[in-house]
Amino acid sequence: MEELKNTNDQSRRKFLKQVAIGGGVTIALGNLSFTFIEDEKNPLLEKKVIICNYSICAGCKTCEISCSAYNFKSINGKQTFGLVNPKHTNIKVHQFNPALDIPATCAGCPDTPCINACPITINPETGEKALYVKEGTMAIAVHEDKCVGCGLCAKACETERVGVIRRNSKTGKPEGLCTYCDGDPSCVKNCPYGALSYITVNTEYEFFGKSPEEIAEILSKRFYGV
Repeated sequence: MEELKNTNDQSRRKFLKQVAIGGGVTIALGNLSFTFIEDEKNPLLEKKVIICNYSICAGCKTCEISCSAYNFKSINGKQTFGLVNPKHTNIKVHQFNPALDIPATCAGCPDTPCINACPITINPETGEKALYVKEGTMAIAVHEDKCVGCGLCAKACETERVGVIRRNSKTGKPEGLCTYCDGDPSCVKNCPYGALSYITVNTEYEFFGKSPEEIAEILSKRFYGV
């Protein structure tokens, strides 16, 4: 019975890929429903983020491995790729039945609920708390020396948004914040199916800032009618 289920799941994935790659514009765009920036007067609608075409993603988790390798580099005389360990990844693939693979990474929410939840007093010189928005990539990062490991940022992310921030088991400090690999995301470059993109989108598109569970519920109805 388990073997039959796995066969069915693989067939569904293969079908969705064939539709998406073979000219199925309706399902590909219908599943994403993102729009490029149209309202230049409202900067809160503009955000360059990593998005996924869920019609193509096969759940291979190559993104997890490449993310870990880039962001946890080792230095032995020279800098090399580091720990190939999904435990350290900033992007995580959540798998649901029937056959839904949802990569989740920090959305860099313009209204920053994680930063708002941080109890650290704003530095009057920098205007930053323990969590802050980096210049250039606009990635949300942490000042390790200021963070007290309270976990309020992780709680805010879990209850209000994607739920990607997690607490380090020893220090309590936040992990899982996407660095965008300094503007050239490794997960996007190494995705074997081209399912991931790093583009500027309108943050009002239907999947922005949603949790994997919320996205899976939408897609299960769209793909399978359940």
